[in-house]
Amino acid sequence: MIGKHHPPQPAQAPGKAGAPAQVGALLMTDGGTQRNGPPYLFNGLTETEIAHVLGSGRRRVLYRGAQLFSQGSPQDGIFLIESGRIKVFYTAPSGREITLAYWHSGNFVGGPEVFKQGLHVWSGVAAVNSTVLHLPGDVLRRMVMTIPALAIGIIEGLTFKGQCYSALAQMLGTRSPTERLAQLLLHLMNLYGVDEHHGTLIAASFTHADLAHMTGVTRQSVTISLKRFTELGILSAHGSNLVIKNADMLSEIRDGKLAKGAASDEA
Repeated sequence: MIGKHHPPQPAQAPGKAGAPAQVGALLMTDGGTQRNGPPYLFNGLTETEIAHVLGSGRRRVLYRGAQLFSQGSPQDGIFLIESGRIKVFYTAPSGREITLAYWHSGNFVGGPEVFKQGLHVWSGVAAVNSTVLHLPGDVLRRMVMTIPALAIGIIEGLTFKGQCYSALAQMLGTRSPTERLAQLLLHLMNLYGVDEHHGTLIAASFTHADLAHMTGVTRQSVTISLKRFTELGILSAHGSNLVIKNADMLSEIRDGKLAKGAASDEA
């Protein structure tokens, strides 16, 4: 929900049910904790200005798995996420995929161009049932000329995205596959963790392929590492979810202190 507008909500598809709603983004940033969340696009706008922005776009309801935009396709403006979660990813010519982020409500996707037409450099799909508002570039340009607070929100949002993607590049270039996976599991635990008797349940379903795409490694490497983490007593499977049993050891792996004995570093 953004402002006082209540967009139509599609029925929740199975598979991700039970995960708590998140505002912000699931980002593979470097370091042990998530960066501060992105600036809210409507900070500083009056109710009248918010209504004007919402009335200037075209709303789309996407069911889980639906394509919002695809790499190389024509791009015009941005998509403001009103509800749900949008996965943004890049696919190499070889077919290998790297997930850039999972963006939640309050964020916008579809850049890097925001005021003119171009080509999408990434792809975006609905990770869960979602509602987005398309704001074309020419419409957005006219609005920022008369609503300075909206212009600031867009600039701050683009700055946040640049910081996060820079951190992603740094992480991919400096951390081993095992360290990346440990970092991701700790991050998922912080976002979706539910305390249980034997540890912390990650109450959101991510496949081994999902984890591989978020860490830039192969699915086989993720499977091998998770098996090794289980043998070390770091985690256990809980149906389709994972339970983190020893976060301290996982933190040591993330920091490179136990990487050699923890899992294979096959990329």
